[in-house]
Amino acid sequence: SGQIDRLYIGEKEVWVVDFKSNQAPPATIPAAYIRQLALYRLLLQHIYPKKHIRCALLWTATAKLHEIAESQLDEWRGSSYV
Repeated sequence: SGQIDRLYIGEKEVWVVDFKSNQAPPATIPAAYIRQLALYRLLLQHIYPKKHIRCALLWTATAKLHEIAESQLDEWRGSSYV
């Protein structure tokens, strides 16, 4: 829906967490989820240019937090999809 589920704004970093309700973590993270977080990160970098933006998925079925590597998020930078 294009809405951030949880946002934490700290002194030096910002965390954006997207909940995946009633889902267990898949073997590989779908590209659509990474693309969504990459877009959130891009927007937040403009709002908080001096803070480190960290992105994660929270799988509610297992309560597992999975941080997405910056390298994975960077793959979408410059893409026509972001």
